Amino acid sequence: MQPKRLNYGKTFLLGFGFFGVSVIWATYNAFVPLFLANKFDVRPGFIGLFMTLDNIAALFIQPAVGAWSDRLRTKIGRRLPFILIGAPIGAVAFGIIPLAAALPLFVACTVTLILSMAIWRTPVVALMPDITPSKFRSQANGVINFMGGVGAIISFLVGAKLYDINPAYPFWLGSGLVILAALLVFIFIKEPKVYEENPEAERPNMFKSLQSILKEKDKSAIRIFLAIMFWFIAYNAIEAFFTLYANKHLGLPESDGARLLSQLSLLFVIFALPSGFLGGKIGRRKTIATGILLMSICMLLMAVLPVPVLTNLLFSVPVLGDVPVVGLILMFAGIAWAFININSLPMVVDLTDAVHIGTYTGLYYLFSTLAAILGPNINGWLVEGAGGNYSVIMFIGPVFMLLALWMILGTKRGEANSKPIFEE
Repeated sequence: MQPKRLNYGKTFLLGFGFFGVSVIWATYNAFVPLFLANKFDVRPGFIGLFMTLDNIAALFIQPAVGAWSDRLRTKIGRRLPFILIGAPIGAVAFGIIPLAAALPLFVACTVTLILSMAIWRTPVVALMPDITPSKFRSQANGVINFMGGVGAIISFLVGAKLYDINPAYPFWLGSGLVILAALLVFIFIKEPKVYEENPEAERPNMFKSLQSILKEKDKSAIRIFLAIMFWFIAYNAIEAFFTLYANKHLGLPESDGARLLSQLSLLFVIFALPSGFLGGKIGRRKTIATGILLMSICMLLMAVLPVPVLTNLLFSVPVLGDVPVVGLILMFAGIAWAFININSLPMVVDLTDAVHIGTYTGLYYLFSTLAAILGPNINGWLVEGAGGNYSVIMFIGPVFMLLALWMILGTKRGEANSKPIFEE
């Protein structure tokens, strides 16, 4: 019998896993481009390429790990072993990154981080649909992304202040929080004791699932995956290059870009839960489409408004500090990203059955990872072609957002259903 309400306590505890993932990548995306540009004097095009190394590794590792975790059976579950191996290794490598004085050592540390993170990201995300009925998955994903947003805020806001004291401190903070997050998930989250089994079904296989999706007459699944790829290409313009956009285009101090990103993350956190409820109320597709349109407007404003307008101070708030025009735009972008991101994974996992949840989570990361490879490269070479003008990254984003809108409006599946999941 399915529960009548979401178990918020368990879901918040599970959210610590995604909290750890977000802490690492928020810090990485905020400060590694600054190290590359200002410490190692790397050109924008090659910065874009470097920022895709994690995603190239993830492209080959995360989908396979997702399918592997579907098949794995251990005393502690099928997802937790990956978390207990990947998180500590990633934490150690992450803490060494800012200490690297030579580029080869810097690359070696980041590659170790990249490989370890690829091992545990898909399993920790797949835990949510494992323990959550379909009709509550948008709300549960809202809770989990709320925790991820809190991790990003800590990384950007506290990290920006720590960076001014010592550039290594944000990384050491991230390492400690990842270890803590993994321990909390291990201690408090118990995986289902009984899994859905179908002896006549093929073993979960990511590539066979992709082939099956491509052959379907109903193209909803492939349209959803293409939409995910397109909007992540657009969002990567902000995620991978915003600190350099703030430093080089807006003329702000290095740490200010990360502080401004905390304003996006704050609104993402505030709207994470409402976005899940909105997706459950009016439908995931409509909620995502609204977010796509709002995000497109925000990026266009950051592209076309003059620098004096974007940096004009509007007001100050406790903790976040000064909020210029660009900060206000980022706040609306945070709302838009909540509408999109909170409802996308639930759409994906409700395309399939419980046996293949990890596989489809892996497919979700396959397409988002393709985007994360294409996005920084497209934007990096555009910046270089424009003579170092970082504002051009805000022009290409809306183009891909509108492609995502076209894809998502043509879907017919992916909304919540009432099919039960695993037994406790």
